[in-house]
Amino acid sequence: METPIESEPVLAAQTGDKHALDLLLEKHLPLVYNVVGRAMNGHPDVDDVVQETMLRAAQRIGSLRDPDRFRSWLLAIAVNQVKERARVRTRRTARESSLDQLGDRADPSLDFVDATVLELGLSGERREIAEATRLLSEEDQHLLALWWQELAGALSRSDLADALGVTPQHAAVRVQRMKARLHTARLVHRALRSGHRCRTLQSMLRGHHDVPGPEQLNRLSRHTRHCPRCEATGRLLVSPENLLRGIALVPIPATLFHRLPELLSGAAAAGHGGSAAASAGAKAVTAKSLLAKPVLAGGAAMAGAAAALSFAVYYLPAAPDSPPTPAPAPSPSVSATPSFATGSSPTRTSARAGRPGVVDADWYVAPDGNDAAPGTLGRPFASLNKAISVVRPGQTIALRGGRYRPTMPVVIETDGTAARRIVLSNYRGERPVLDAARVSASSPFVTHRGRYWTVQGIEVANSPAAPYVCRGCRHVTFRRLSMHDNQGSGLAFVDDGTDRNQVLDSDFFDNHDDANHGADADGLLMAFGSGEGNVIRRCRFFRNSDDGLGIASFVGAVTVDSSWSFDNGVNRWKLTEYGGSGNGFVLNSGKRPSDHVITNSAAWDNAGDGYTGATNNGMITLEGNTAFRNRHNGFDLPGFAATLRSNLAVGNGKRQAALAEGSVERGNSWYTSGWSVASLLSTDPSTAEGPRPPDGDLPSTPFLAVRGGSTVGASLR
Repeated sequence: METPIESEPVLAAQTGDKHALDLLLEKHLPLVYNVVGRAMNGHPDVDDVVQETMLRAAQRIGSLRDPDRFRSWLLAIAVNQVKERARVRTRRTARESSLDQLGDRADPSLDFVDATVLELGLSGERREIAEATRLLSEEDQHLLALWWQELAGALSRSDLADALGVTPQHAAVRVQRMKARLHTARLVHRALRSGHRCRTLQSMLRGHHDVPGPEQLNRLSRHTRHCPRCEATGRLLVSPENLLRGIALVPIPATLFHRLPELLSGAAAAGHGGSAAASAGAKAVTAKSLLAKPVLAGGAAMAGAAAALSFAVYYLPAAPDSPPTPAPAPSPSVSATPSFATGSSPTRTSARAGRPGVVDADWYVAPDGNDAAPGTLGRPFASLNKAISVVRPGQTIALRGGRYRPTMPVVIETDGTAARRIVLSNYRGERPVLDAARVSASSPFVTHRGRYWTVQGIEVANSPAAPYVCRGCRHVTFRRLSMHDNQGSGLAFVDDGTDRNQVLDSDFFDNHDDANHGADADGLLMAFGSGEGNVIRRCRFFRNSDDGLGIASFVGAVTVDSSWSFDNGVNRWKLTEYGGSGNGFVLNSGKRPSDHVITNSAAWDNAGDGYTGATNNGMITLEGNTAFRNRHNGFDLPGFAATLRSNLAVGNGKRQAALAEGSVERGNSWYTSGWSVASLLSTDPSTAEGPRPPDGDLPSTPFLAVRGGSTVGASLR
């Protein structure tokens, strides 16, 4: 799914902006190469299909009616090209001899799975799952590539369905069936690779050269499920979601890179499509960016996950479940130079050094603006309140860089719609800071009730009360926030009807409530309400007076992924009768059960527990998480049964894990001998606690990585 940041280059490319088209090609060529390469499993035609996909996109970009759906539109072209090439091969091989058929096949020693394993150095279960995809049908391989896009947050279910040409309901059924067949393929693959393969399995494989195809998968599956020897080899498989995090893109071959510019230049010369911008097309796709070593998952400026089948991931912040549709500008320009009003100049930072923001907007606000002005780029408003009062569905508010000193609270009540979201964002790479120190402590600085909003790239500090409270919010996405030094939780969700919200790539730190002795200021709080489909991903919660992430008396499953909570609950403010709990992640729900899920996350150096949930009788799931050096317990869930898989706990002050009877456990460190602090490559958190990179992703760090490449615990790299 596209964001307003993504749609602007598309709009510009459609109106002939060559630079904008260059950006689109540069960003999406790795994605297309990996999807096509996996779908065709290294067939010699892969490069041709990639080139044809990019050529058709360049020719037809003028016909794309919804710029927000560029990525799913491009993937649909790629899928159709793969299918068309398969139909051509089928017709051709029907006329050729068996010898010719063999000659047209890819060398099995050079297929895409082998390239993935070799280029990315996969080992253990990651290597197994890559190799197991050979057993899937072509249709399942296509679908698995797109499904990982959805898991990574780069596509919504609607986008996936669009790429397949089916309804979202039909897509959901197909995904579920494909996941079941992938699990079967992994079981069969492990049984085949076992050093103690059973004789029955050997006899079933005669004539298949030990590499069965999809048609044999069901028959072999029935055997592995009922054979004690085979079944034992397939136990304790780590989930695909946990295995695939943090793995890189297979790099683009130099031959493909060097052939693409000429191809696209030819397309422009022929005058295809409505965009002469293709004239230099991929020439802006530098060899440095595309031919270098594989790019680690996590760039917020990257395209989404490229192909689960090759386990190559571009990890974008998850986009809203419905694409925003900002009002198009009369003449979009990606490279326009911003102008400023007179007066104290807003702080300017380059996009490379700052947070990516919108490049065009309907309303502009600047510290030196005037609320009597028209709110344009050249004559901006002065206050956020003024912009909030005039914004309408489908419009965008851009905050210029600099420090704002509001004196009045902000109330957001205007609703967007699923098709016309409202966007509040920083402008380009500038850094707006909302210093709320002068606002009354009688109410939160921002009270948000509006639906279908995207709020991104802003910083809120020094509020004398809670800085931002979302009351019954629905379909609101928060991205790249910095909420710190406030007298209350950095961001709070309360009330019933809190549905389908996302908090992405944000930092919540140094928040404290002096009046309550530090007991009520979490980094992020979800409390006293209910709702479904809420997601927190790639966030950090640190140095807050109470807990890092607090879910308290909130009914409804919350999903937390790839987030870090550290150094909470320490009395830095020298408050009397200090009451901060200092837990990393709190998973309570009150009287009704909630099946919260935490994956690939880490808690360290907290004054309390790493993970805790004393008042929740739901089935909480914790998978692939790490608890390190917390003052109390690593995992403290004594009051109810939970599901815990592949978690790591070492160096915690009391117990590594205190769990209730009936908990479902497998692959956790505390039931396996040999785990200790010495199992970690690094115990120095300085890089993990340092600044984020320019794209807003979590910093890359060796901290808490496990020696020997074990898949137990979180991957922070």
